Amino acid sequence: MIDIFDIMGPIMVGPSSSHTAGAVRIGRMARTLLGDRPVKASLHLHGSFAETGVGHGTDKALVAGLLGMAPDDLDIPNSFALAAARGLNFTFDEIDLRDAHPNSVLMEVTGAHGGVLRMQACSTGGGRILVNKLDGVEMSFTGDSTTLIVRNRDDRGHVADVTYALSQAKVNVAGMTLHRDARGGSALMVIETDQPVPEPILELVRSLPGILQVTYYEKED
Repeated sequence: MIDIFDIMGPIMVGPSSSHTAGAVRIGRMARTLLGDRPVKASLHLHGSFAETGVGHGTDKALVAGLLGMAPDDLDIPNSFALAAARGLNFTFDEIDLRDAHPNSVLMEVTGAHGGVLRMQACSTGGGRILVNKLDGVEMSFTGDSTTLIVRNRDDRGHVADVTYALSQAKVNVAGMTLHRDARGGSALMVIETDQPVPEPILELVRSLPGILQVTYYEKED
């Protein structure tokens, strides 16, 4: 099926849907997954992001996303100054990421309350993005659907517990992928849903034995 974005592209500020709109969405996704106001960010640019990113405004777009801006925000070109005013310190450098998409960035972000997020993501065109790694765990997460990311101990029963909790709220699971760093360590469930997940169910999932962290991403309109 052809999406309207394949024909017209996203509503955005900037010259490139992949280098600008996609970069804003990557930064915004990092802010969402961090679950806090970013105060420090190390942004490592790979491939085309490193080679032509400044000319396309990729650097300003990534910072704009970290500030919570959307791709059509007219303040994107002013993101560096706004970051300084809001207490976000950031640095850029270049990195060679093995087998990564050309439009990739590795982001190390620290929140106001001390939380740290390490996220590798890429812009795949038309304003779309793909999160490839989260805190060192490989995954494939687009943000095109409402998504629950659950980190748990790598032992039996946790997938059944989480999906049962969702079923009690009549939340339909549209897709699920499972990831782990090593057997017996920690694992990640990435669960895409057709409906928003009610807050009481999120709290229930967080309270389940063996659940280490729950991050909730609700699809934007």
